[in-house]
Amino acid sequence: MTPTHSEKHRTHRVGWLRAAVLGANDGIVSTASLILGVAAAEGTSSAILVAGVAGLVAGAMSMAAGEFVSVSSQADTEGADLARERKELAEDPIHETEELTQIYMKRGLDRELAGAVATKLMAFDALGSHARDELGISESLAARPVQAAFASAGTFAVGAALPLLIVILAPADSLKWSIPASALASLMLLGAISGKAGGASPWKASLRVTFWGALAMALTAGVGSLFGIQA
Repeated sequence: MTPTHSEKHRTHRVGWLRAAVLGANDGIVSTASLILGVAAAEGTSSAILVAGVAGLVAGAMSMAAGEFVSVSSQADTEGADLARERKELAEDPIHETEELTQIYMKRGLDRELAGAVATKLMAFDALGSHARDELGISESLAARPVQAAFASAGTFAVGAALPLLIVILAPADSLKWSIPASALASLMLLGAISGKAGGASPWKASLRVTFWGALAMALTAGVGSLFGIQA
């Protein structure tokens, strides 16, 4: 008997993982940057906390709405393409079989085998075969607006809550260093987790996320300091 082995692929995670990482990253970076900017402008503790809470609520809602709208647009496009393909299959199945045949020939099959495969798949699941091989639409990568919206908004709120905890727990005069330090540590952890979940290098993902987060906070702190001095 031929031995078998189990393969663990992660493409089914792409939809929610992308939205979750985007939400958590944006929650940490934008809220920490906002808090840091207000602190650098010599804002009061209450002003810093209010700014952070407002940033969390507004950011989470914005992420949810943005993800839902953008992924819905993708879903609309996929739906329109599938409807067009369904119509073409009903009107001209011979031409559609030839389309599949040509696709499989370009992938290395000879014409006879490509034609046999196309005919077999047309009989088994014509629309599914064209969706996958002609349009590039698969079940694991299909657009899911609601899933993306909840994943993005939820992880944004979690990410934004981390800098807010520092504001509540740390002394006000330490925020200028405790906020960026905790935010960078959170970003490093997020990068490692996302890299691990996606099957990529945790170190590479951590460095990528941390670099851009540090740059965003540095620029925001610079702007806050500038306005604080001018005031």
